[in-house]
Amino acid sequence: MRDAYSLQVNEAWHAVPESAARATLLQVLRNDLQLNGPKYGCGLGECGACTVWVDGVAARACVIPAHGVAGRSITTLEGLPALHGQAGTLHPVQQAFVDAQAAQCGYCLNGMVMMAAALLARNPKPSEADVRRELSGNLCRCGTHLEIIQAVLLAAERMRKVPA
Repeated sequence: MRDAYSLQVNEAWHAVPESAARATLLQVLRNDLQLNGPKYGCGLGECGACTVWVDGVAARACVIPAHGVAGRSITTLEGLPALHGQAGTLHPVQQAFVDAQAAQCGYCLNGMVMMAAALLARNPKPSEADVRRELSGNLCRCGTHLEIIQAVLLAAERMRKVPA
């Protein structure tokens, strides 16, 4: 079997087999690369469960043809700690979600964490309104919205205290 193209995922290059040439990015990440952070939710780019970063920008992996991001930098939940210089531990946003008990079923968490980390990369001192606006496109059915917002604000506070 030949390779169709290569993807850079979490700072490592991966050959995508020709059999997956027409797959979505989410399908390749989960099925071929065994990365389980991004979840399949709606399949329409509406719920946010599949959120990844493409060149540092949050994107919905379920609606992106994988071949369309060949050669670009893709970051999943699994690769987030390394971007913050924390390989082998949790990214500050992930740790804040744990500390604020912002998880119940966990299905939405990938998208919430990835969107929150993207927000904090752009805006290190967001208001509660900024956080609500950023996460408004991510669905959570468990009702932990208040804890999620508090986790993002906690992460922002902690990240500001860490010297660059």
